[in-house]
Amino acid sequence: MFIQTESTPNPATLKFLPGLQVLESGTADFPAADSAGSSPLATRIFGVSGVAGVFLGTDFVTVTKSADVEWDHVKPAILGAIMEHFQSGAPVMEGDGAAGGHAEHSGEDAEIVGQIKELLDTRVRPAVAQDGGDITFHGFDRGIVYLHMQGACAGCPSSTVTLKMGIENLLRHYIPEVIEVRPVAV
Repeated sequence: MFIQTESTPNPATLKFLPGLQVLESGTADFPAADSAGSSPLATRIFGVSGVAGVFLGTDFVTVTKSADVEWDHVKPAILGAIMEHFQSGAPVMEGDGAAGGHAEHSGEDAEIVGQIKELLDTRVRPAVAQDGGDITFHGFDRGIVYLHMQGACAGCPSSTVTLKMGIENLLRHYIPEVIEVRPVAV
């Protein structure tokens, strides 16, 4: 098994491509080891000292390291953990753990929110997945769109620029009711 690695815009995060399907659909975000109980793969990766976060996509695994460790020290162990997991035949997720969808929203703004979600799904999320992350809709209130950033996007130094110069401009261009975009932590 050959696992490719790619850098991401976040220097604390690497994207691992095992060449196999990781999740059938959606994504799964594990920002800490205690949240990884539903994923044997994420649990195994968190067993590597220095791993701070794991994010699973359809064909990739994004791993965020602690600030006090270097990639040269943890990358080989992470590669080993991913390889061991796929060779073991264990499931990536137990139960119905993968989600990655947008938050529900109903009410008078439902049409606007539908347009926001469609733009996110067609224009934003595919590009962000290339960088090892995901951005999902969290809420809309009085012209302000709240988005949840996951994987390589969470804590990325360029995430503010991505939100303000990229996503906010895109949404404001197509949807005049959008005034601002803000990140949220879930």
